[in-house]
Amino acid sequence: MTLLANRLKLATSVVALTIAGLAQTASADTLRLLTWGGYAPEDVVAAFEAETGHTVEVTKSNNEEMIAKLRATGGGGFDLAQPSQDRIAGPQAEFGIYKPMDLSKIDESQFIPSMLAATKGNTTVDGEVYGVPHVWGTSGLVVDTAKAPGVKDYTDLCNADVAGKVSYRLKRPTLIGFAFAMGLDPFAAYGDEAAYSAVMEKVEAKLKDCKPNVKTYWGGGDELMNLVRSGEVVASMAWDTGGWKLNADNPDITFVAPASGALGWIDTFVLPAKGGADQAAYDWINFVMRPEVAAQITAVAGNFTASKGADEFASDELKARYQASFPPEAVDNIKWYPPVPAGLEVIEGGVLDRVQAAN
Repeated sequence: MTLLANRLKLATSVVALTIAGLAQTASADTLRLLTWGGYAPEDVVAAFEAETGHTVEVTKSNNEEMIAKLRATGGGGFDLAQPSQDRIAGPQAEFGIYKPMDLSKIDESQFIPSMLAATKGNTTVDGEVYGVPHVWGTSGLVVDTAKAPGVKDYTDLCNADVAGKVSYRLKRPTLIGFAFAMGLDPFAAYGDEAAYSAVMEKVEAKLKDCKPNVKTYWGGGDELMNLVRSGEVVASMAWDTGGWKLNADNPDITFVAPASGALGWIDTFVLPAKGGADQAAYDWINFVMRPEVAAQITAVAGNFTASKGADEFASDELKARYQASFPPEAVDNIKWYPPVPAGLEVIEGGVLDRVQAAN
């Protein structure tokens, strides 16, 4: 009986271990995350993996590449992506590359309510919500105030006193920023392709006239940082975090909110249409939106998140730079990107190509 009992006990243990192993396999997934640099720091990933048992595979990208990758696969290859909120409704309506969020699986209490509500509204297609907010910030001007004190708005980059010493990207933010600085309202024209084309024609002419002032069209953040540090570029269109990083090394260089308004963006969480690890994706969202974890991401990325209360964990230095760049009136003047209607990217692409090719 003793031998039989031991055998039964052993068999029971093996079965239990097998069931436990199967349960862990079922609940632990590989999360394929398509995101921006700095949004998934190694220490955050390690903590998440230790807590949940999931494995995270990080692919760093940008808006254009994210949309291209997801279009190419019909929304496959990744389980969670982080395009800006203006890149969701249009691409979804045109290409069907995302799937709706199950908001019951997200801890909404961790989000800043107004930002969550705005992002839900801007990412709703046919009554379904496709995105929730994560990291937010602005683009505007990075200026060496000792060498280019007159640069206060986007079109000031075309002034004679900074000729040959300015830089910007040939991307949508440049088109939008120049339009606002010229007294136009590109967002108001989003619903009318003819009206938007008319706005873009004026911007195209201005950018062609401004081309002799451009040292180079920068492509990556590191490239721009080096150009400004070396003094080759004294004023540029760039993100706020880039200006604040440069300010830490040189107090004359800082981020300036343009007179016509900084351009506000929100990078979101979305579920690619063919993703296969939805629960791991929801687990990641809930984990990184914890205030103390969100602050870790801010420390690396340099931008604040939509996590409620996370600013309390930010460094005093970052808070000070933010307040210097954004007095209350500058915050009120931020132009938040709305969703981009289908078809506008073709108009913008044509403008950017012609500016690039112009002599």
